[in-house]
Amino acid sequence: MTSKMKKFLSSKETRDWLTSTHFWGPVMNWMIPLAAIADTQKSPSIISGKMTLALTLYSLVFMRFAFKVQPRNLLLFSCHFTNMGAQLTQGMRFINYHYVQPKKTGND
Repeated sequence: MTSKMKKFLSSKETRDWLTSTHFWGPVMNWMIPLAAIADTQKSPSIISGKMTLALTLYSLVFMRFAFKVQPRNLLLFSCHFTNMGAQLTQGMRFINYHYVQPKKTGND
């Protein structure tokens, strides 16, 4: 490890940030977009349209919050930006499955 990196990691500001909710809140929040990304490999028949919409709106609100709060929380912003993309992907899969694709019947 370089001396510059050691100095950065041992600084009071870095220690304060790493032990704050400004850091740990977004880190734990990353479970939401990671789960949504993992769910893109599952059948679209299990997607909840209402929950997908709610999580998309939730991420939009908290992206704005993360950008407006001082100091800006770019870790939280990136988490919600990623989640919004994952939820929009799931939303498109939901719409395609329920409203665009022709329904298969037993006679086909």
